[in-house]
Order: sequence, then structure tokens, then C-alpha cells
Amino acid sequence: MSTEHPPNRYPTALGTSTRTEIKLLGHDLASDLMGQVGFGELAFWLVTTRRPTPGELRVFESVLVALADHGFTPTAIAARLTYLSAPDSLQGALAAGLLGGGSRFLGVTEDCGQFLHEILAAHTADGSALPDNDEGWDQLALAAIKQQKQRGSYVPGLGHPNHKDGDPRTPALMRIAEEEDLLGPHLQLFAAIGRMSETALGRWLPLNGAGVCGAALADLGLDVDLLRGFALLARCAGLLGQIAEERRNPIANDIYLSVDRSAYYQAPDAQDTNPPHQSTAGSSTATSARSL
Repeated sequence: MSTEHPPNRYPTALGTSTRTEIKLLGHDLASDLMGQVGFGELAFWLVTTRRPTPGELRVFESVLVALADHGFTPTAIAARLTYLSAPDSLQGALAAGLLGGGSRFLGVTEDCGQFLHEILAAHTADGSALPDNDEGWDQLALAAIKQQKQRGSYVPGLGHPNHKDGDPRTPALMRIAEEEDLLGPHLQLFAAIGRMSETALGRWLPLNGAGVCGAALADLGLDVDLLRGFALLARCAGLLGQIAEERRNPIANDIYLSVDRSAYYQAPDAQDTNPPHQSTAGSSTATSARSL
């Protein structure tokens, strides 16, 4: 009897390489995909192992554009400062921006998608049908907001520190999804949360763009645990742009000097609980930052 072990097998749906060709998703990378498939389509295809429809692709790429770095945020500052000072500056700058963006600023995309997904799953767990009109969605949204309020938790995707009168990305993505007949239950529930925020909280709060992107990605059937990854994919474009801008017009050193000269120093055992550089509303500040 032979004691020889069979060769190891590591199944993959993505691809393999030989000396003469590269296969990706069952296609020849050089002849079948390059020049034929866009990057957004390829990203969707790699994750789901299926090609998106034209409508799905339009919504998906709209999300990638919406979540690209759209301003001079702390993640952009971190990328610029790291590019200025780190030995492996380009790699370090991208890593600093992605880690900061993933842990703070882009978490709401994942949080919102998961939040909406859990509400819908709980509602249908006993066989109940999803609402078929705005009134039904509003009731479901109202109950969800009140439950979050009782827990002392924020509602992911609700509120924005800058766009107090409404995030311009939200209606744009809603319109695009509706035009492509992809305004699914996650987006419908998200819209209802926006309508019911004032009733539930006593004040109206806008729906932010990171949240609507999470809802749209969930409606595309993408794994909600991967939504932060799509947000990071989008942020790469903005971070590269910030680094290129830093090369064209360096300002990182001025930022560093400004921060360093404004530092408030105190002994480690000092009892001053509210130094000038701190906010007295630490928890709400963290919530706002993560809702960008």
C-alpha cells in the first residue's frame, strides 16, 4: 500500500499564475480583462464572484466616488505628516490614512449597513413581510431609533458635524439607486430613519453620505462585514490625491509646527480634567467624528 500523501490543494475562485499566463476569475487577465473591465467592476466581481449588472455597477461606483476623501480630514493630515517624516514615506502615508480612516472615519459605512441589516432580519425572523409603504417603513424606523436611544447608542448614519442642512451625497445616491431600480429595503429603511429622526429624538438630523453608502452596498447584496473594506478602497483614491498634492504644495511641516506649538503640557498626575485642547463632550465628539 502506498504511503505517499496526495498533493496539497488550496481551492480559490480568484485565480492562478503559470509561466505563460495569469488567470483571474477564470479569464485570461491580459487578453480578456485588461482594457475590457473597469476597476470598480473587477472589485465587485472579485468579492461576489459574479459580474455586476450595469445598474449595480453604476450604484457601486457611485459609492466609491462618494467615499473618496472629500476634504482636509485628520486622515489626510496623518497621511501628509507621515509622508513628510517616515523613512518609507509613501507606504507609511497610505497605511496611516487607511488605518485612521478605517478605525474612525469610515466605520459608519459598515456600522450603518450592519445596523439596517439586523433590523430587517429581526423584523422578518418570524415570517413578517417587509413594509410596502412609507407609513410602514416609518413605524419600523421609529422603533429602531427609540431602541438605540434607550440603549444610549447613536444611530449609525444619522447626523453630520459639517453638513448640518443635509449631506449632498445622500439624495444623489438615493436618486441613482432609484433610477436603476435598486432602491432596496436597506435604503428604504435608511430614508425612513431620516424622516423620523425629529419625532424620535426631538430634533431633525441629516442622513450622512457614509451611511447611505452602507445602505446602498447592503442593497447590492454585498456581505455587510466587508463594507468597511469598500470604504477603504474608495479612500485610497483620496489619500493618493492628498499625497500628490503634498508633493506639489508641501504644507505638512506647517501643520506639524502649528500642532506642536499649540500643545498644552501638564504633569501626568495633574488634576486638570478640562485642559484647553480637550472637548468637554468627548463621547459625542467621537460619535461625530466616526460619522464623517
